[in-house]
Amino acid sequence: MTQQDAPAVAIARAHIEAWSHHDWEKTRELLAPNVHAVVTTTQPMKATAELTGIDAYMEPKIKAAQLIEPGSVHEISAIGDESNALILVTFRIGLGPGGTMVTMARAILYLLDENKKIKEERDEYFILSQ
Repeated sequence: MTQQDAPAVAIARAHIEAWSHHDWEKTRELLAPNVHAVVTTTQPMKATAELTGIDAYMEPKIKAAQLIEPGSVHEISAIGDESNALILVTFRIGLGPGGTMVTMARAILYLLDENKKIKEERDEYFILSQ
């Protein structure tokens, strides 16, 4: 049975809360040592990124999260089970012309390992407004 308050959803929410508030220690703490992430969009602005390992993961996460407008992360929906979670969020991020704020929508799929750390992350996103 999947649910909004499942264990994997709680960890996914904690992770989003950590990076969106620049709590890099907590962000790292929730990752498995061999975390694997794929970040992609259908928009022509960026290529797909694939990262493996905490250090490779953290470098672009810190750069991107620093562009987010504080307090703008809004959860639209969440569902999961013991080891999987899917979270839909929007937030304001400075990716527009000259760093202007735009709204980004993201669907983030998480898989936890046996230690309840994030082992896999699939991140699909697009810009809703310029």
